[in-house]
Amino acid sequence: MMWSPSATLSLFLLLLLLGHVPPSRLQSLGTKKLRLVGPGSKPEEGRLEVLHQGQWGTVCDDDFALQEATVACRQLGFQSALTWAHSAKYGQGEGPIWLDNVRCVGTESTLDQCGSNGWGVSDCSHSEDVGVVCHPQRQSGYLSEKVSNALGPQGQRLDEVRLKPILASTKRHSPVTEGAVEVRYEGHWRQVCDQGWTMNNSRVVCGMLGFPSQVPANSHYYRKVWNLKMKDPKSRLNSLASKNSFWIYRVNCLGTEPHLANCQVQVAPGRGKLQPACPGGMHAVVSCVPGPNFHPLKTKPQRKASRSEELKVRLRSGAQVGEGRVEVLVNRQWGTVCDHGWNLISASVVCRQLGFGSAREALFGAQLGQGLGPIHLSEVRCRGYERILSDCLALEGSQNGCQHGNDAAVRCNIPDMGFQNQVRLAGGRSPEEGVVEVQVEVNGVLHWGTVCSDHWGLTEAMVACRQLGLGFANFAIKDTWYWQGTPEAREVVMSGVRCSGTELALQQCQRHGPVHCSHGTGRFSAGVACMNSAPDLVMNAQLVQETAYLEDRPLSLLYCAHEEKCLSESADHMDWPYGHRRLLRFSSQIYNLGRADFRPKTGRHSWIWHQCHRHYHSIEVFTHYDLLTINGSKVAEGHKASFCLEDTNCPTGLQRRYACANFGEQGVTVGCWDTYRHDIDCQWVDITDVGPGDYIFQVVVNPTNEVAESDFSNNMMRCRCKYDGQRVWLHNCHTGDSYRANTELSLEQEQRLRNNLI
Repeated sequence: MMWSPSATLSLFLLLLLLGHVPPSRLQSLGTKKLRLVGPGSKPEEGRLEVLHQGQWGTVCDDDFALQEATVACRQLGFQSALTWAHSAKYGQGEGPIWLDNVRCVGTESTLDQCGSNGWGVSDCSHSEDVGVVCHPQRQSGYLSEKVSNALGPQGQRLDEVRLKPILASTKRHSPVTEGAVEVRYEGHWRQVCDQGWTMNNSRVVCGMLGFPSQVPANSHYYRKVWNLKMKDPKSRLNSLASKNSFWIYRVNCLGTEPHLANCQVQVAPGRGKLQPACPGGMHAVVSCVPGPNFHPLKTKPQRKASRSEELKVRLRSGAQVGEGRVEVLVNRQWGTVCDHGWNLISASVVCRQLGFGSAREALFGAQLGQGLGPIHLSEVRCRGYERILSDCLALEGSQNGCQHGNDAAVRCNIPDMGFQNQVRLAGGRSPEEGVVEVQVEVNGVLHWGTVCSDHWGLTEAMVACRQLGLGFANFAIKDTWYWQGTPEAREVVMSGVRCSGTELALQQCQRHGPVHCSHGTGRFSAGVACMNSAPDLVMNAQLVQETAYLEDRPLSLLYCAHEEKCLSESADHMDWPYGHRRLLRFSSQIYNLGRADFRPKTGRHSWIWHQCHRHYHSIEVFTHYDLLTINGSKVAEGHKASFCLEDTNCPTGLQRRYACANFGEQGVTVGCWDTYRHDIDCQWVDITDVGPGDYIFQVVVNPTNEVAESDFSNNMMRCRCKYDGQRVWLHNCHTGDSYRANTELSLEQEQRLRNNLI
């Protein structure tokens, strides 16, 4: 709409007389949120909208140019703007036009530092809504794209969704997969009118609730149930359905949105209270399909996937189920995904592929730890309907200079199984520690009680902390006499607990039928101390391969090594100090790629002094070195005590924190590495008794899982080894999970491999 100069002047004078002269600067936009929406929009481009007074509105294109777009893009978390679009290129918005004549220098960090006419003062129509196109690369300090970034202030938004089961059969299911859609709006639960409801809407709802897909509900049957309730004058639903405050009038989704609030939602009819919100309709009913890990317990087991169907994407190092660093399998090797262009839509494709719902957060900058090995993908571009991540457009990770500091991660929506309400901690000094108390059914009645600490270990503690929503286990505690549990829950109700590590709850682990606890009740109840982040140790396989060699070392130089049991048993029967041992020597470099420092389990007061080498052992066995036959039988072994667990080197800008000199603190800082040179004692495998042949050389870090880590699956490194009696060759060295297609090898299977129970 065009105004004449005289009309504009008259409006200004009128505002002046009323004392409402628009400010030259927006004083409160620093807390405001921006978003990019509209037909054809992407995370980095679309119609620019700003949230003010709980309502989204548009920006007029008058005076809008590249410098204004740059400020908007920076506020949205992108590095810069590529261009802007006028005349409602991304569709006409609805509601108010909040800003007009926005004027920025281009150096501002947020729009509140730019000038404008003021809130709602505009002579534009929605045909002049401006759009922006940002550079897809995120700012270094921009950590993630969250669903909540696009929502309004608390109490004035559609923030939660749930399914209210109607049929008796669905009420018994856990999780609830079918029912009437209810949304929480302005603090109250409302139902959604089914008129205009589509399967795209159902897809978004199911994704929010942690389900990867949806199926049509039996609408005819639900209509019969609805009609019966509407004919009953005593029915509470009958009285509620006549009120507009009971309904959400219309929802229209594309099916790719991560949250219902990102869809077009009309709370009330256009004429407000004068028109019924759902005339002749009923509540929308949705039926979701759970992923394989969340099927109700009594359903039949799923058919095992064939080799061609095995997942080629996985999550690593996440503290909770459904979160972690994204890794993909390309050419039989696992690698990471660069965060350039990473967004909620692409992250949701990963989540659904893994059997979860849509993504609630797409994380950048290796927030959940750095990977090791190739970076397979970058600039991933998904539309949202793809079945698997490989259907999306993407560049090779090596094409745009990505580093592992740019590894992408995701947090997915998962179904509410109710497991978190079946476990609790009691008596600890903080909410993250205490005696583990569980709720189980005893003779048909639910009882709270403790867990027997027989066989209680770090794997079981990890499951308990995950079930509690507290991340990783720091310690598995067997003796809890110093913690006072809940008085009415002192009876042992669970014993013989053995978990594989992939369970969602302790109730899913193997355990005794009748409870049998050798210690009885009281001080020997199981306890845990949980933590939100954990270290992750990974061996540098390439360095092992490059530094391996043979040495015939005289026995006269091996007294200390013999004392520390670093030689094969046959060394006990030799004529010391005459003769020699043949040693396969190599250097090892162990990285901490996790999000917490790796520290010995025990404090300095418990370290063991070894007089021969004159050093302290903070962990008695830090690594296992083994030589195996091709079929897995052990033919030679060695071990390395962590007598000097320290930061040998750190990347530029990262300070070394641990050093062994002068009885110093031992550990490995996040991002640093500990190097054991080939020429120090025990850095070998004694192969004196091994004949020529083809073997497997195996190294396992933290072999007994004594110290908690976010990912134990990468603790094992293997090489092919050829020995001709005089020379040795190592080749194809890789961490244990670098080439496997079966993504979920349980910790129990890992342990059997390490112990050669093949």
